[in-house]
Amino acid sequence: MDGQFASATAVLRHDETSWRATIEPGWDIASNANGGYLIAIAARAMAEATGRPDPVTVTAHFLSPGKPGPIDIDVEVIKEGRRLANASAVIRADGKALVSVLGTFGDLTEVEDDLLVDGSPPDLPPPDECVFLRPTDTFPPQFMGKVDLFVHPDDVGFVRAERSGELKVAGWFRLPEGESVDTVALLCALDAFPPTIFNAEPPVAWTPTVELTTHVRARPAPGWLRCRFTTRFITGGFLEEDGEVWDSTGRFVAQSRQLALVPRA
Repeated sequence: MDGQFASATAVLRHDETSWRATIEPGWDIASNANGGYLIAIAARAMAEATGRPDPVTVTAHFLSPGKPGPIDIDVEVIKEGRRLANASAVIRADGKALVSVLGTFGDLTEVEDDLLVDGSPPDLPPPDECVFLRPTDTFPPQFMGKVDLFVHPDDVGFVRAERSGELKVAGWFRLPEGESVDTVALLCALDAFPPTIFNAEPPVAWTPTVELTTHVRARPAPGWLRCRFTTRFITGGFLEEDGEVWDSTGRFVAQSRQLALVPRA
């Protein structure tokens, strides 16, 4: 693996059922490791355990915040089929469970033709006409310096205390320095953008993820990814965020649904 993201998500097999890795500094939001980044680390170990390179569907429940430092990933292969394999994993730090993951893995080298695509990529200005959220020690978070992320100008009014009232965020994503986005990196892209709720009334603050499910449909072509996230319901102290990722050829390559807590002041 080559590149900053590949290095930051690398895993080393410890024994038959466990791997070791490191939560690298700078991949954090409000001093807590980005959820998509943590899922990507677990997915590396699960892909090795199953012998299947691509996460097809991954569901993660977040139990405790992740801080920089060494972690262990315990993996159990549940079932191995001809086309797909299923596994579970738990990320631990000093014995404390951080993330519980269940995933199905396969090989998306060759996928069947699309039969129905009832949607299209978001309409975005060119990246240089979008807004790059430069990282600071507070907000935007350090994580923004680890990816190339440019947000549609209409979706970042919260930075100027000008809320649009529309619960959507769209923009461009890629990894810096020409690093290719593989199917594991798609898991990070699906959790990289500012929360949609920042364009509503609650405070702009840490929005903890409770659960995140990702579906990968195809390996993305090289180049920029177009991403779109929307929310329809904020109820009972929770919100959902639905994500879509389209590659440089206009192909639909990944989607997500995330359940998060409404931020508090």
